[in-house]
Amino acid sequence: MRRTALASLLAATTALTLAFAVPSRAAEDAVVIPAPTMDAASATGIQTAVIAGGCFWGVQGVFQHTAGVVNAVSGYAGGTKATADYQTVSSGRTGHAESVEIKFDPKNISYGKILQIYFSVAHDPTQLNRQGPDTGTQYRSAIFTTSDEQKKVAEAYIAQLNGAKVFSKPIVTKVGALEAFYPAEAYHQDYLTLHPNQPYIAYNDIPKVENLKKLFADNYIEKPTLVSASKATN
Repeated sequence: MRRTALASLLAATTALTLAFAVPSRAAEDAVVIPAPTMDAASATGIQTAVIAGGCFWGVQGVFQHTAGVVNAVSGYAGGTKATADYQTVSSGRTGHAESVEIKFDPKNISYGKILQIYFSVAHDPTQLNRQGPDTGTQYRSAIFTTSDEQKKVAEAYIAQLNGAKVFSKPIVTKVGALEAFYPAEAYHQDYLTLHPNQPYIAYNDIPKVENLKKLFADNYIEKPTLVSASKATN
């Protein structure tokens, strides 16, 4: 069942969750990959990374459990403000990708480490215009860079991983400059934390957080950094 349908039928799937057990493994396994040989220079102040890797629920959930991340917001990038709403983006004709804006402290986590987690546990970068059960350009793998340095680091890392053949197929992730990021509707924020037993989340996304804890133990935090908590302190 497509994730878009699950979102619109949340009440029904909640009931189904209680009635049926769900598989304990993820749709895609994590891949152990080397750290980038090129990384962004050390900096002060909060930095921004914007990435897309399929359903933003799971990607947001992974980075909400990542140390050094100040905030991770689900949203849309690649299209216009006029089409930045869930129903329109779900048509696959807006240019938008479901994305996550990550605010991070470079003193605690580097841009390169964020990309390593992104490629390793957050999604499968070899799937073209899809992730797991979700298909369409809105679920594409993409990195929206906020500086020339980020562009160089991202492109160099993709070349490094392809050259090392750590994946069974070539990486299809597109790298391009961020024009704008639009936060998604409130009901999409903190979704993994709020609905851990929903079948889609339990099957596709909870294992991503478990893989983060397993493969990136030094970068894992048990208590997620939630959007709702960030709003409460502002």
